[in-house]
Amino acid sequence: MVDLAVMIIAVAVVVLVGYLVPTILQVKKTVSQSERLLIRLNHELPGMLKEVKGTNENIRIITDQARVSVDQAAVFMNAVGDMGQTVNQVHQAVRGKGGTVMVGLTSLLAGIKAVTSTVKHRVQKESRQQQGGSNNGD
Repeated sequence: MVDLAVMIIAVAVVVLVGYLVPTILQVKKTVSQSERLLIRLNHELPGMLKEVKGTNENIRIITDQARVSVDQAAVFMNAVGDMGQTVNQVHQAVRGKGGTVMVGLTSLLAGIKAVTSTVKHRVQKESRQQQGGSNNGD
């Protein structure tokens, strides 16, 4: 019975070694690849970090420039908006309340023209009468 137990233990050890050897070889291969990867990262990572820092700085500068441009555009748009409000107020004054002023002004000018025309007509009529009257008296 002891021989059978020793035999089972021997077979178990052989099977265990049969599985452990390929596993140990795979672990060794994986460790070797990991070492190569770490060496490569140690060489490339500082350069990549410098590029990331440079890109970050460029983005910050562009963002600052964009912020200044947006502020300038906001000032310009406010000025345009104020100008639009002024034009609208003038338009409303001419069309709305100012329309009655324009009608009144037009009526006044028409009245002045009518008075001028009437005065000219009377002056001419009186001038003719004086000329005709003096011709008859001579």
